[in-house]
Amino acid sequence: MKCNTAQRKVEKKNAFLIMARLIVLIRTLIPVMLLAIFFGSIGHLCAIAVTVSAASGIAGIAGQSAPLLPLRILPYFLIAFAVCRGIFHYAEQYCNHLIAFKLLAVIRHRIFAKLRELCPAKLEGRDKGNLISIITSDIELLEVFYAHTISPVAIALIVSACMTVFIWHGSAAAGIIALCAYITVGAVIPLANAKLGGAEGLKFRNAFGNLSAFVLDSLRGLDETIQYGCGKKRLSELEMKSQKLTATQKKLSALESYQRAITNFVILAFDAAVFYLMLRSFFAGSVSLGSVVVTTTALMSSFGPVVALSNLSNNLMQTLASGERVLSLLDEKPVVEEVTSGSMNDETAEKAFAVNGIDIANADFSYGAENILTNFSLKIPGRKIFGIHGPSGCGKSTLLKLLMRFWDLQSGSISLSKKDIRTIDTASLRRAESYVTQETSLFRDTIANNIAIGKIGASRKEIIDAAKKASLDEFVSSLPDGYDTEVGELGSTLSGGERQRIGLARAFLHDAPIMFLDEPTSNLDSLNEGIILKSLNEKSKRKTVVIVSHRMSTLNIAHTVFEMEKFL
Repeated sequence: MKCNTAQRKVEKKNAFLIMARLIVLIRTLIPVMLLAIFFGSIGHLCAIAVTVSAASGIAGIAGQSAPLLPLRILPYFLIAFAVCRGIFHYAEQYCNHLIAFKLLAVIRHRIFAKLRELCPAKLEGRDKGNLISIITSDIELLEVFYAHTISPVAIALIVSACMTVFIWHGSAAAGIIALCAYITVGAVIPLANAKLGGAEGLKFRNAFGNLSAFVLDSLRGLDETIQYGCGKKRLSELEMKSQKLTATQKKLSALESYQRAITNFVILAFDAAVFYLMLRSFFAGSVSLGSVVVTTTALMSSFGPVVALSNLSNNLMQTLASGERVLSLLDEKPVVEEVTSGSMNDETAEKAFAVNGIDIANADFSYGAENILTNFSLKIPGRKIFGIHGPSGCGKSTLLKLLMRFWDLQSGSISLSKKDIRTIDTASLRRAESYVTQETSLFRDTIANNIAIGKIGASRKEIIDAAKKASLDEFVSSLPDGYDTEVGELGSTLSGGERQRIGLARAFLHDAPIMFLDEPTSNLDSLNEGIILKSLNEKSKRKTVVIVSHRMSTLNIAHTVFEMEKFL
């Protein structure tokens, strides 16, 4: 079956919608978030209190105004404020990161659950490197949102409100200027920056994912690249993709530089405005010099929370882009919906699947614009070995995937034991069917554990028996570590035939009443093929076995061989 490998074009989501959906995940951790906001607000106010109290004390010593705190105890309060600032800041960060890492674990769990739901149909043709980028770096970037965005926004609002009231008491006009300053630095600048750089953030994350996919493909195809002398071409493509990524990164860095410069300029401008206003009031005789010092110092020392928000917009562009990619994956719908309360969902019913065989009636199926099956009908007898032979591209492998219900027909029906496959409980269907593909996927684990996938909790004896049926035991026993031998990434330490025999051993271990074998001996020599076919013939007396193969020698054990034609 052909797969569409083109990248899906995802409609860009609104930034506020992305944040709202990410915030919803916090609902179970709201008490911890409230604690983080409380500790953060008190901590920032303590930091501001250090400078404001010190300025008030200096003005009091100079005899310009009464200090906010008695001078004899002022040093103790300054020390207390400084110590409390450290304690509350630590507590705030602890709560924020507790929330962040718990939620990252939840999101990872949801992503893997979604991948299980989408596979295999939706994941065929998808860039694995891009998926890995979403699962790893994109989810990691969400830590910025959960640990450094939500509570800082609330903290900035609370601290800014408190300081606006405090400055208002010194001068109403200064209070209004302070409020405008907080809004400009904490909201206007970051929103404008996010608007300018939002598209670049998504572009960067997509480019990063594409580069990851390209590197992964290059590593997996390293032997072929060397063999056919494609190294310079791959290196040139890698350099081009890296340059595109670097260009996008430079744009984001430039935006960050402009944002920081504008923020600093705006802060200085508002500080100067309040200082000028308070000086005029002092010369007009409406305020004391101490009030000028305290009010100006209060504004200058209170920008910390809103500056954090302003600077946050730089990382937030990539964070929201990562959030969009994660949410887009979570929003995807599977091609086939699982049946959880369908018919035939008990062990006795599962064994009955093999009795009455499989009935395919008037089946139509296409992948995109390509027709695979048209008005196709076939009866596969129960408890027999049924062979399917035909030219490449006629739909043999697709037919097996339809029998596994990886896809649903556009029209027509497939029935197992006279039950429509779409009404059968999905878990029962998986237990009742074994499927050996042309290429066996292996995990970076031991040979025993890779075989044991066919039956979770299988004993070592069961694993060895399955390996013997697949003509694998002699090879494995010759290895220094035997069944505890690590197979490497994707089974890279094994030959194609050895990987294929592990796939067959899984099927024998699964011991399902129905077996689908897609080119099960394509990578095997005649001797091993004969051993495996003998095992199949002996162990399938009460099973329904469907074998797809180009080899007529493989199909010799079949009771019936069906010649499948192209473009039926």
